[in-house]
Amino acid sequence: MSPPPPIPLEEAQKRLLELAEPLESEIFPVSTAAGRYLADNLCSLRENPAADLSAMDGYAIRADDLAGPWRIIGESAAGHPFAGSLKHGEAIRISTGAHMPDAGGAVLLQEHAHREGDTLSVTDSHSASPQYVRKQGFDFRKGDALLKSGTRIGPAQIAVALAGGHSTINAGKLPQITIIECGDELAADPLESADHQIPATNGPMLAAMAAPYASQCKVIGPIADDKAQLIAAFDQTEADVIVTCGGASVGDHDLVRPALEDWGATLDFWRVAMKPGKPLMVARKGKTIILGLPGNPVSSFVTGYLFLLPLLRRLAGPSASLPTTVMAKLTAKLPPVGDRREFVRAHLAGGEITPVNENDSSALRALAAANALIERPEGSGPQEVGTPVKAYLLENGGIA
Repeated sequence: MSPPPPIPLEEAQKRLLELAEPLESEIFPVSTAAGRYLADNLCSLRENPAADLSAMDGYAIRADDLAGPWRIIGESAAGHPFAGSLKHGEAIRISTGAHMPDAGGAVLLQEHAHREGDTLSVTDSHSASPQYVRKQGFDFRKGDALLKSGTRIGPAQIAVALAGGHSTINAGKLPQITIIECGDELAADPLESADHQIPATNGPMLAAMAAPYASQCKVIGPIADDKAQLIAAFDQTEADVIVTCGGASVGDHDLVRPALEDWGATLDFWRVAMKPGKPLMVARKGKTIILGLPGNPVSSFVTGYLFLLPLLRRLAGPSASLPTTVMAKLTAKLPPVGDRREFVRAHLAGGEITPVNENDSSALRALAAANALIERPEGSGPQEVGTPVKAYLLENGGIA
């Protein structure tokens, strides 16, 4: 049977993401929710700060009593507020983050203050100012929106959720993923790779790529080019996503498609009009989505970036799944493009992008030197130095 014609990239991504529904959400402690996506909008349960605070070390005084001199009557330290109220001509020593006293509305910075015993005055032409006071609720007030549903939880989001009075949040589960490496030519141990073999790199590479978006990432293999062994590998998986590397093309030893069919999976599409990565395959069995990636490591990386990561993000429940792009100016000429969308490894710096010299889909040193992919639409003509091109950033999975 001849293979089907490849489908456009956008159609393939759309069909893949339509197969996936976000996993159910759970209540997680805020402190352990890093990497997950909010399932609900998050609003503040408290004001931040809950009272007027000093932004600097110095002396607190009344806002209508800035000239001095003043008599120092006490101290307010962080966590230990001054209990009284300020009158005209009075001041208290205050630390950064400490509560302002009642009637205190300005701070004289320590470096602008002259103190003799309990008498305080201003040095030179400086003065106390209300600008050194963090007003109650200036950051946010009770009921204010803090984070939108679909936001990924990182260090700053953990901090704002806690500051807003939340000890737990409702967030989506992260998917479980199993990666199966296929091929008689693969050696599990690089130190024992014979001349007719190559070290198995795709499994660890894709596992590292997927780790920020998965709760568990298991690598199986290498599995020989044997349909029964492939089916046995499928049988031992309990994952939301199964990824195969290799065996997805049309050769006599490319057995992933027939193994999936015998296993009971339904093929959704096979072959995408892109370079590298044409043999990509997507299937489903029950709620498990199977993503068959090409065996060449660069092809596996590019399709993992453009398909696996968006799929994992979709399952985890973010507001956006596909990677975003930037524009940059070419520093070298590029030849015309054929009938498939091309993705060129490149290095982006300072708004300029330089294609790597080696474009073979097995060349890993060039991949390791790249931090971006130049997207070139099918049928594009040659491009000159200085031409603006669309590029994907490889850092953070392409999500800003």
